[in-house]
Amino acid sequence: MEYLMLNKLSFFLLIIFILSLFLIVYKSKTLSAEKPNVTVVLKGLNSEYWELMAAGARKGFQDFGINGKVIAPSDGASVEEQDRFLERVLMESPDSLIIAPIYPDYISSALEDFVEQDIPVILLDTDVSWEDKTSYVGTDNVALGRIAGALLGSQLQPGNEVAILGVDTNSPVASDRIKGAKISLQSVGIEIVAEGVDVFLEPLQVKEDLKTILDEHPNLQGIIATNDELALTAFHTIEDLGYKMPVIGADGINEMIELIEEEKLPGTVAQNPYDMGYLSVEAVMKVLNGKNVSRNIDSGIDIIIKGNAKQRFEFQERVRR
Repeated sequence: MEYLMLNKLSFFLLIIFILSLFLIVYKSKTLSAEKPNVTVVLKGLNSEYWELMAAGARKGFQDFGINGKVIAPSDGASVEEQDRFLERVLMESPDSLIIAPIYPDYISSALEDFVEQDIPVILLDTDVSWEDKTSYVGTDNVALGRIAGALLGSQLQPGNEVAILGVDTNSPVASDRIKGAKISLQSVGIEIVAEGVDVFLEPLQVKEDLKTILDEHPNLQGIIATNDELALTAFHTIEDLGYKMPVIGADGINEMIELIEEEKLPGTVAQNPYDMGYLSVEAVMKVLNGKNVSRNIDSGIDIIIKGNAKQRFEFQERVRR
């Protein structure tokens, strides 16, 4: 009798276990089905800057309950490759698209297709004059240039000579940063002897370009670069040539921060790529919930010096893991 009772109890418990498991799986699938699907398309995923932006987006997915993914086309993608890449994303019918446009002067026909299918498009990192964008999340690049110019100017004297270097000075990002830097430098009497110089990122070419600038202007006292990759290349080049001067970048990646911690550079200017990624996902969630968002969401600009370099470095190391 006791044996039969135990068997009945075991059977009853097994039924409860199976039903509980079914309910858990069902609830999980239901919740998953209710989550919006969001795709983030970056310009790349092979640098610290874009890794930080991806980390911010993934944190946003987690905090706001979103089924999201971060992807990027191959390095050096052409306009046609970008379009084909976006066409594949469109076939997945995401609830929203967040994209860092590779070619800011070109509005992809594929982006128009997203709008036609009522898929909100948020621009990230690089703004585009496009009426149908839902919002732009990123840096005010004129303001960044002004801060970079003010930071460099604070370390120099009126009449000192400086150079402004850009990878692609025809891009709105670089040209806006150069514009802002000029405003600040000229306001304190700093002489810009090389303005908006297009420099390739190959170290040998940078070295040749900088040698030319230094030959023509041996009293050069400082450099502003439109991104950190160029700033780092410029720093190591002038160091190899035996010069020592402040070099201001724009991204705040950890290699620049290490130079500040080691007191090889006094400071730099930094965008906030992690915040960009996070804020873009937050904006998407608001839009999908029927709320209005600003057409321009500023992710802020920081100045990094010896006093706050370690904190920034440790934060960026942590979120990239």
